[in-house]
Amino acid sequence: MLGDLRVVAVHPGFRRLFAVRLVSQTGDGMFQVGLATLFFFAPERMTTASGVATAFAVLLLPFTVVGPWAGVLLDRWRRRQVLLVGNAVRVVLTLVLAGLLVGVGVGPAVYVLTLVTLSVNRFLLSALSAGLPRVVPRDQLLMANSITPTLGAAAAGVGGALGLVGGVVAPEGPAHDAVVLVGAALLFAAASALALRLGPDQLGPTHRAGGTEMLARLREVAAGLGAGARHLLARRTPAMALGVMTAHRFVYGVTFIASILIARNLLADPRDSAAGLQAFGLVLAATAIGFAAAVVLTPVAHERVEPERWIVLCLGVGAASQVLLAVTVERTAVLVGAALLGLAAQGTKIAVDTIVQRDTDDDFRGRAFALYDVLYNAAFVGAAALAAAVLPDTGWSRPAFLALAVAYVLTAAALHAGVARLGGPRRRTDDRATPLA
Repeated sequence: MLGDLRVVAVHPGFRRLFAVRLVSQTGDGMFQVGLATLFFFAPERMTTASGVATAFAVLLLPFTVVGPWAGVLLDRWRRRQVLLVGNAVRVVLTLVLAGLLVGVGVGPAVYVLTLVTLSVNRFLLSALSAGLPRVVPRDQLLMANSITPTLGAAAAGVGGALGLVGGVVAPEGPAHDAVVLVGAALLFAAASALALRLGPDQLGPTHRAGGTEMLARLREVAAGLGAGARHLLARRTPAMALGVMTAHRFVYGVTFIASILIARNLLADPRDSAAGLQAFGLVLAATAIGFAAAVVLTPVAHERVEPERWIVLCLGVGAASQVLLAVTVERTAVLVGAALLGLAAQGTKIAVDTIVQRDTDDDFRGRAFALYDVLYNAAFVGAAALAAAVLPDTGWSRPAFLALAVAYVLTAAALHAGVARLGGPRRRTDDRATPLA
C-alpha cells in the first residue's frame, strides 16, 4: 500500500485532495462515535431489532432524498468549493448540536440537525470521488481508489478512537457526547481550510452554470438525473457496477444491523451498554482489518484480473462470511466473519468506484456519484426494513444469514453473466476530461 501511495502521491493535486479526505473523515469518525453512544448504546435505547433498524432508516433516508439535488449541483458547482463550504457548514451544525445536547437534551432539534449533518457528509464524499479523476491519471485510478477510501476509513477509525478517548474525560450524560462533537467540529474546520490549497477549478466540473442557469437547472433535477441514468445505462459497465453495489449494500446493511444487536445482546450482558459498545468496537476493528486486506489485495488482483472479475471474487468472500455467521455466533466466528465482510465490502467498493470513474464522462460524474450515494443509502434503508422484519432482538438468525449468503451468490452470478454478454471486461478510452493537476 505504501508503494502505491508513493506512486499517486507524486501528483500535488492528489496530495491536497487526499489531505482533505483524511482530516474530514477523521472528523466523521468522531461524529459517528457520538451518534453511536447517543442513539444505539445509551443504557435506555435501541436494544431491539426494530429500534436499531428504525434509527438507521431515519438517519439515512434524508440523503436518499437530498442526493438527486446533490448530483446536479456537483456537475455545476466547483467541487473544490463544495469541500470548502460543506465542511464549514458542518462546523456550525456540529457546534449547535453539541450546545443543544448540553442545554436542552435529546429532542426533535437534535434529530433534525443530525440528519442534515449526515446529509452534508454524503454530499462531500460524492464530491471527493467525483474530483479524484481530475488529480490522477486514468491508469492509476484503481490504485488511487484502493488507497483513498480505505485510508479514509482508517482515518475515520482513528477519529472514532479519539472520540472514545475524548468521551472518557467528560462526565456521563449529555456533556459526554458534546465533548466528542466539539472535537469533530474542529476537524471539520481543518478540512475546510485544507480545501483552500486546491485550485478553485482544479476538481472540475469542466462546464459550470451561472446563477440564473443554476436556478433553471435545479428546476430540472429530474431531467438531469434522467440524463445521467441514461448515460450510465448507455455505458453499460457503470450501470452494472452500481447495481452490484446496491445489492451488496443491502446485504451488508442487514449484517451490520445484526452485528450491533449481537454485540449488544449476545457478546455482552444486554444490561451493560458499555460492554456492548466495547464488543461492537471489536467487530468494527475486525472489519477494518478486512478493509486493510482489500487495500493490499485489490491492486495485486488488478495485475491478473479486471475489476469486474475481482468484484465476483469479493462477493464470493461475502457469501462465505454469511455462511460462517449462520454456523455459529461465537465471538471468534463473529470477528472472522466481520473481517471477511470488510474485505468483500472494500474490495467491491474499490472496483465499483474505479469502473464508474473510468467509464463515465466528466460532465456526468457528479450525477453518477450522487446516484451512487442515493442507491447506497436507499439500499441500507431497505436493509433496515428487512432487518426489523426478519431478525430477532438478539440479532442472530441462521435462516437469515443463509439467505444473505445466497443473495451474494446470485449477485455474483448476475454480474458474471452481464460481463459475458458484453464480451468480457473492457476498458474505455474516450473520456474527454481527465487532466492531471
